[in-house]
Amino acid sequence: MTTVHHRYATVDGKQLFYREAGPADAPVLVLLHGFPTSSFMFRTLIPELAADYHVIAPDHLGFGYSDAPYAAEFDYTFDALTELSAGLLRELGVSRYAIYVQDYGAPIGWRLALADPSAITAIITQNGNAYDAGFVPSFWQGVWDYQREQNPETEAGIRGALSLEMTKWQYVTGVPDESVVSPDTWQHDFALLSRPGNDAVQLALFLDYATNSPMYPALHAYLREHRPPVLAVWGENDPIFGPDGARAFAGDVPDAEIHLLDGGHFLLESAGAEVTALIRDFLGRRVLKPTVSK
Repeated sequence: MTTVHHRYATVDGKQLFYREAGPADAPVLVLLHGFPTSSFMFRTLIPELAADYHVIAPDHLGFGYSDAPYAAEFDYTFDALTELSAGLLRELGVSRYAIYVQDYGAPIGWRLALADPSAITAIITQNGNAYDAGFVPSFWQGVWDYQREQNPETEAGIRGALSLEMTKWQYVTGVPDESVVSPDTWQHDFALLSRPGNDAVQLALFLDYATNSPMYPALHAYLREHRPPVLAVWGENDPIFGPDGARAFAGDVPDAEIHLLDGGHFLLESAGAEVTALIRDFLGRRVLKPTVSK
């Protein structure tokens, strides 16, 4: 049975939690979670991959079991979360790695790739958006309204995303059989979202999400120039990032491997076995063993 370690590291004075498994000298795979969850979303995937890969799954600051300083004490931006992620990887001696990105993990992963293109051995994007075509307007309109103007009305509209009802909605919408999704998922996430002060943390990140779309042209240029192996495995019924976001990768990486599965935003919860098989096949064919120094 694979042993998964639950560890903490201090980066720039902040304590970050991460899950780690697999041989220290194996190819590294970094799993970057989305909103509103944490590395908890990878709890079943990590053991499935750890026999062949050194898997690292951090909790972003403000999420999971990592520190969650108040928004008045820390400037929550995707740049800042990326710097902490990069610092954690340096602390662990990881210089080359593949990334699995989902939701918020995507803009963090894209920034890591742009900052050090040679570090990235492959990209797995599971409903991790990189194109304007991927936005589903019916979900994003409230976020866009808040980004355009912060007032009581727009704030009230976006605060709905922090509710238990909307947390559950993200997990079950688009899933063909909701009974396969454990209530542990949304209950776990909601409990952490409900910590005192965390609402302001999430509002800050909703606001800063406006910095991500303007970054896309640089990302697309990186994809065209460096041609990293890309696997897009996507819940095609995702009400947040639609399947056009997956298809768009082929425009910049012609040999991108794109798979649309019958599922929603958190595809691992309903199609974990299928996703795992696709990842193992993809990495087995297309990832070279990187250098890991400790």
